Amino acid sequence: MFTLPSRRPNAVAARATLSAPLRLDRRAALKSLDTGTFDVLVIGGGVTGAYTALDAASRGLKVALVERDDFASGTSSKSSKMVHGGLRYIEQGNLDLVRHSLLERQRFRRNAPHLVQRLPFLFPILAKDGVFDARIAKAFESLLWTYDLAGGWRIGKLHQRLTVDEVLAHAPTLRADNLKGGLMYYDSRADDARLTLAIVRSAAHLGAVVANGAEVTGLRTSGGRVTGATVEAGGERIDVRARVVVNATGVWADNVDGMADEGHRPQVRPAKGVHIVLPWSKIRNDCTVTVPIPGRARRATCTRWGDVVVVGTTDTDYDGSTDDVHCTREEMEFLLEGATIAFDTKLDAGDVLGSYAGLRPLVGGKEGATLDMRRDHHITVSAGMVTVTGGKLTTSRHMGELVVDKALGLLGRKARCRTKNLPLVGGAGYDAEATAATGGIAAHLGGRYGTEARFVSALVDEDPSLGEPLIPGQPHLKAEVVFAARSEMARSVDDVLSRRTRLRLFARDASAEAAPLVGELLGAELGLSQETVAAQVKEYRAGVAREKSILFGDNLLGDNA
Repeated sequence: MFTLPSRRPNAVAARATLSAPLRLDRRAALKSLDTGTFDVLVIGGGVTGAYTALDAASRGLKVALVERDDFASGTSSKSSKMVHGGLRYIEQGNLDLVRHSLLERQRFRRNAPHLVQRLPFLFPILAKDGVFDARIAKAFESLLWTYDLAGGWRIGKLHQRLTVDEVLAHAPTLRADNLKGGLMYYDSRADDARLTLAIVRSAAHLGAVVANGAEVTGLRTSGGRVTGATVEAGGERIDVRARVVVNATGVWADNVDGMADEGHRPQVRPAKGVHIVLPWSKIRNDCTVTVPIPGRARRATCTRWGDVVVVGTTDTDYDGSTDDVHCTREEMEFLLEGATIAFDTKLDAGDVLGSYAGLRPLVGGKEGATLDMRRDHHITVSAGMVTVTGGKLTTSRHMGELVVDKALGLLGRKARCRTKNLPLVGGAGYDAEATAATGGIAAHLGGRYGTEARFVSALVDEDPSLGEPLIPGQPHLKAEVVFAARSEMARSVDDVLSRRTRLRLFARDASAEAAPLVGELLGAELGLSQETVAAQVKEYRAGVAREKSILFGDNLLGDNA
């Protein structure tokens, strides 16, 4: 068995430590939805809905959470992967949001140390054509001091000024012609999909009924109040009864609000962000490097993630389908152009290993650029339904707390929030630094499952074949597919490759090759027919092929799709 270092959990953390794998039984969950009456029904399995369910369950409420697709399948798996205060929010004058975000960042690092890690950010100072030049470096450094004093100090390091040699030690392929030095500060990153999943599973651990593949097709009303929802799950119709309903569906919030009020006027303004994934060997950075994008107002970040670098993001208005969002060829090309100008390395479309695009549910008018809009959350109450929109991943715990406060008011009850110091599943007693130092499979599993890594390695002890890699050269094991089916409510090949492992993002073509093996493992665990497995594999490969077609203009998977 792969063993991980641990630290002694405190009293609160000890209550969140599992002695056996937490299993999520979707069939049992659907049955409970059909037969129970809930204090709170949360619609939407993104990070905000997940933390709302966890907060409500931790306060002793009877909670249900339904998600029409998969947990984090929307915006919450397509973010910049940053847990941060937001330097540009200081530039916008929103210091309160920065201060609170930095406090929440620290809570994430404490409650989910296996999933939220400290990350250095480097701003190169250039004589020309940079994010900023030497003339305004002092002004920018004063902004970094503000950031540190607003709460950045909690991460354990203050910003620092770097020499040219120090900058190149962190990013050796940076073009040095105009380089004058750099500034480095510290924030955090997280695997957003796995973080959301951990929150959902923590809610289930505390008694919440959670189900993916459960689409709300209508709302139940009585006396002008929303009293539940009609849910479609696998062809089955379920009437879920609830005293309070929470709409946490992000960019789809207006659709749900419209079910309760035919006269509802849309409030959400989607903003599109895109990222591409490149081989780390092309850039060789050991931190996040911020670079300018020619002709764009927003800078881009280049973040190492194992053997790849994630480059993004943009922030633009979007008026297309919210269910079919992709990185386009034009967007890929200007991100490549920005990276090529910043780094002395040869990059082209053939180096793009993966891409993703997501929509952020901003709230506000149609005037002005989305880049300049504030990221504050909005909570409204109407006819017994609480709707939450806006905000960002970093503040999701606090948003959940405020939503539950509203729900308790509607219920006429009081209970104090408990999530500020509540470890997520896998986080209690986990020693992130010691585990990272072990390297190899132990570090890989620890960084994904925390203290639950022992349950994954136990599967390998029972069946050594599950210790084999899913894809040659990648650290993910066959055992992770089995664990995803048993304990993480994975229902499909796409659930596993896109969100449980993230191989769709970081190794797109190899993930398509691995799809039949994933389908075989899932089929054995879930009792799926060969026809169902074959259909899932075909659908997954078709999705990969379409992504590539949009990027490159042709189907590079050919007949395999």
